[in-house]
Amino acid sequence: MRGAERGQIIDGRFELLRRLGRGGMGTVWCARDLALHREVALKEVRPAEDLGKGAPSPEVLRERVLREARALARLSHPHVVRIYHIVDVLPYPWLVMELLPGESLHDRADGGPVAPADAIRWGRDVLAALRAAHAAGIHHRDVKPANIMLREDGSAVLTDFGIAALAGSTTLTVTGAIVGSPEYLAPERVRGAPDHPAADLWSLGITLYALTEGHSPLRRGSTLATLTAVLEEPVPPPVRSGPLTAALDALLQRDPALRPDAEALDRLLAEAARSAEAGPGVPPTPPAPASPWAAPPTAPPTPPAPGPVTGPVAPPGGGRSRRAPLAIATAAVLLLLGAGAAWLLRDGGGDESGPEAGSSERATAPGETGEENDKNTGDGGGDPEEDPEGDEDPEENEKPSDPVESETGTEDRWVAQFLSEPVASGTETRDERLAAVRTLVPEAQVLRSDDYASLNPGYWVVYAPGPFADGREAVARCTEAGLTTAEACVGRYLSQDPDDIELVCDPYDGGSGRCVKED
Repeated sequence: MRGAERGQIIDGRFELLRRLGRGGMGTVWCARDLALHREVALKEVRPAEDLGKGAPSPEVLRERVLREARALARLSHPHVVRIYHIVDVLPYPWLVMELLPGESLHDRADGGPVAPADAIRWGRDVLAALRAAHAAGIHHRDVKPANIMLREDGSAVLTDFGIAALAGSTTLTVTGAIVGSPEYLAPERVRGAPDHPAADLWSLGITLYALTEGHSPLRRGSTLATLTAVLEEPVPPPVRSGPLTAALDALLQRDPALRPDAEALDRLLAEAARSAEAGPGVPPTPPAPASPWAAPPTAPPTPPAPGPVTGPVAPPGGGRSRRAPLAIATAAVLLLLGAGAAWLLRDGGGDESGPEAGSSERATAPGETGEENDKNTGDGGGDPEEDPEGDEDPEENEKPSDPVESETGTEDRWVAQFLSEPVASGTETRDERLAAVRTLVPEAQVLRSDDYASLNPGYWVVYAPGPFADGREAVARCTEAGLTTAEACVGRYLSQDPDDIELVCDPYDGGSGRCVKED
């Protein structure tokens, strides 16, 4: 049953009509059920030899398909994809499921941030599916936008239970393998803790954040960097999520004991839905202070002493837990990679690409523009004025001994952007990263992205000010410093026009992408 082709008939009953999508583990076909005269979705498993080095064995792949079938057979819920039949042939079975003609939330996110009201509605649909699964002893373990489909009526359906954990079943863990999409994994799953419903709820929270904010907050330039971010780096505060913000803040607690359970989360989402329906002028009702999962806000952790710098981008700072062996290993690798962590410059500086599809295939057919950035009322990173009374300014303690140039800008111009760092990481981490860049670019400065509508808010941005006539001149400065990849430096346009968020010039071949500001 390998390498199926259009027109092929499976099990003497299902005629393959067209491919709907191809994922890391297989292909989903639209097929016609010749017995019942209806269209269905058929999932074909990719042969193990096609998956490359480190792929699961044929036995694991086969068990994974059977596990998905068993999980779906135990569930009957309007927001869980329905399974009709299994064609159990060697080497791999075929799954016959309902055909969902709509798009996935990954497809929807490709168009930019979605309206909070839509995300809230879909979130409640997926939460209902998860509650049914958890009640049946099933943990999904791969909740993400690519695994959530939309029906024609606009409701959301949870798909792809291929790596689900079933109560009483054996594990499918492969030594050294990452099971699930790293940027959506809960921290406790990265650490190898036993499966718990709270981990699926974290993944739902990251999914909703990615939909409303327009980017996945913990995705980095490599799997190791992403896992480190999941374990230790602060999640940037949402700025576009409106009434959904309270639910996101509650869900994205690294301690699973502090997250709301499914019932409490449903109440939060219901309140968010009422606030969204009431309109932007009505603020959401804050959660009750006595809630057992509501944790007080914590200050950013104290960063460790700076280590040796091997490139222009030091690894993200922040207090790193030494209790997690994986965190230690990934941090050590990142120190060696140096500039590899600079993928943040795209995420923090304004790339509006949607969440990427992960390794799991879709179970059905594949198929709003972002709001203007909110402005924070911070000081823009500038030095505070001297107190005429001589009292100590509390922010003086945050300033490095070598003052950091930071600005509140109004002038439209091109800059060479090297990296960005979440404001929540703290000023010490910001200053360490600026110092690292200055070893190659002495004139490097820092600004706060909130001061420009053309940048995503919530970040410190390290850059060379120029002046540059256009993006190509900016990336020429990158080349002079030996930074010739988009992961290390790009040309970026600073302005108060949110449409300029698309003006990003990559350093390939002297400048590619949006390198010129059109009049």
